[in-house]
Amino acid sequence: MNGAILLTLALAAFGTGYLFYSRFIEKVLGVDPKRSTPAHTKRDDVDYVPAHPTVLFGHHFAAIAGAGPIVGPVLAAQFGWASVALWIILGCIFIGAAHDMIALFLSVRHEGESIGSVIGSIMGKPGKILFLLFSWSALILVVAVFSSQIADTFVADPAIATSSLLFILEAILFGVCVYRLKMPVLWASLVFVPLMFAFVWIGQLIPLDLTAIFGLSRQATHLVWCLVLLVYCFFASTCPVWILLQPRDYLNAYLLYVMMVLGILGVFVAHPVLNIDAFAGFSAEGLGGVAPLFPILFVTVACGACSGFHALVASGTSSKQLDNERGIRPIGYGGMLLEGVLAMIAVIGVAGTYAGQGEYLEAIAGPQKIPAVAMFAGSIAGFCGKLGIPLEVAKGFMLLSVSAFLMTTVDAGTRLARFSWQELMPRNVKPLHNMYAGTFLVCMLAAGFLLGNDAMRASLWTLFASANQLLATLTLTTMTMWFLKNRKPFWFTGIPACFMMVVSSWALVLKFADGMRTGNLLTACTALFLLLLGSVVVVLAIREVAKCLRLQPRS
Repeated sequence: MNGAILLTLALAAFGTGYLFYSRFIEKVLGVDPKRSTPAHTKRDDVDYVPAHPTVLFGHHFAAIAGAGPIVGPVLAAQFGWASVALWIILGCIFIGAAHDMIALFLSVRHEGESIGSVIGSIMGKPGKILFLLFSWSALILVVAVFSSQIADTFVADPAIATSSLLFILEAILFGVCVYRLKMPVLWASLVFVPLMFAFVWIGQLIPLDLTAIFGLSRQATHLVWCLVLLVYCFFASTCPVWILLQPRDYLNAYLLYVMMVLGILGVFVAHPVLNIDAFAGFSAEGLGGVAPLFPILFVTVACGACSGFHALVASGTSSKQLDNERGIRPIGYGGMLLEGVLAMIAVIGVAGTYAGQGEYLEAIAGPQKIPAVAMFAGSIAGFCGKLGIPLEVAKGFMLLSVSAFLMTTVDAGTRLARFSWQELMPRNVKPLHNMYAGTFLVCMLAAGFLLGNDAMRASLWTLFASANQLLATLTLTTMTMWFLKNRKPFWFTGIPACFMMVVSSWALVLKFADGMRTGNLLTACTALFLLLLGSVVVVLAIREVAKCLRLQPRS
C-alpha cells in the first residue's frame, strides 16, 4: 500500500471525528464560554495563570506528545502496519481524544483540581487516595522512561544537548519578556522563534560531547545525562509556570509543528510503499520475547491512541491555565488528534523505509538494534530528501524536535507527580506536603529505576505503557460515574473503560509473570503493585456505578 494514501485516509477520519464526534461530546458536557475558569477565579501566578490559547495549545500538545506517539507505533509495527494504523485511528477518535477532552472539562468544572480530586468527589476519600497513589507511581515511570530516552538522544547526537540547553535559557527569557515586560506574544514570537531555529545550527557548531570532553564511556555518559535531567526536572517543576513551563512548551511546539509538516510533506512527496507486513500474526517475537497481539499491541502503541497521562496533564496544568471554556474542544480533543497524526507518520515512516518485516525486526531487535526514536528520525529524514533537504540535516532536526518535546514531558510529569504527592500528604504535615520534598522524592525514585539492572531498564517501556493504559481506564471509569450521576449519556466512556480495563490489566499480569519467570523481581513487584492499586480503585468504581444505576429512575 502507498503511505500517502494511508495518511490521507487517517487525516480524513480525524477531521470527521473532530467535526462531528467532538461536537457531540461538547454538547453533552455543556461547555459554557461565559463561565469563568479556574485560571481567573484562583489566579496565583504560580500554577493558576490564564494563558493565550495558542500558548496553552503549544504547552498541552508538547506535554502530552513526548516520544509516546513515536516510540509506541514504531515498536508495535512488529504486529504489522495495518494493525497499528487501525488502532491509532479508532483509538484516537473514540477513546483517546474523548478521554482528554472530558478530563480537561471535569478538571475545569472542579476548580482546576486533579482527576484524583474528581474521583474523591464521586467515590470518597479512599478512592481518591488510591487513585492519587496509582497516578503518582505511574508518573515516576513516565519521568524515568522519558529521561532515559532523552539521554539516549544526547549521547547519540551531542549537538542536540547543546541546542536543548540553549532552548531552556531562551524560554526563561521569553517568559520574562511576555509576563513581566508585557511584550505581545506575536512580537515575542517573531524574535524568539527564529532564534530557536538558530540554536539548531549553533548546536551543530558546538556539540556538548561528554564522551569526548571527559573521556567517559557511552554508558557513563548516558547515566550522567540522566542525572542532569533529573536535576533539571527538580527545578523546572518547582518554579512558576510562566518562567519556564509555558514559554518553553510554546516555543518547542513550533519545532514539533515544523517536524510534522515536514513529515506530512515528505510522505506525500515520497509516496513510500509500505513494505513490512500489514498483519504479522497474533504474536511478535521482538518485544522482549514472544508477545501476544492482544493486549500488547494496544499498550505498546500507548500515547498514539490513548493515554492516561494526558488526563494528568489536562487536569494538572492545562485546566489551571485555560482562559475560556471554548478552548476545551480544540485543546483536549484536537490536541489528541494531532498526536494521532504524529503516530501515523511514525508507523508509515518505518513501514516505508525498511525493505521487509525481516529487515525491520533486525533493526528494532537485532544485535545492533536501533532506538525507536532514531528509526523514526532516519525514516522521516529519508522522505525529506525528496524535498531537497540533506539527509543529515533532516535527521538532526528530527532528533532535536523529539528531544525538545521529550523535555516538556519529563518536567511536566515531575510537576504532576508533585501535585499528586501534595494531595496525598496532609497539609498540616508541612515537611511532607512541601513541594520541594515531594519533587525530590519523585526524582530520587525515578533515578532508582534508571540505576537498576539492564533487564529492568529494558522492560520500562512496556511497564510504563501498561500502567498508562490502566490509568486511562480509571479516568474513563470516573467519567462514566460523573455522567451517570448527572443523568447524562455514559456509553461513550463506559464502553471504552471496559475495553481498556481488560487490555491494561492483562498486560500487567503478563509483565508480572514475565518478571517472576526471569527473576526480575523489581519489574514483577512494580507490575503487581500497580495492578493491585488499579484493581481496588476499579472495584470501588464498579460499586459506585452499580449504586448510580440503582438510583436511576425507571422509564
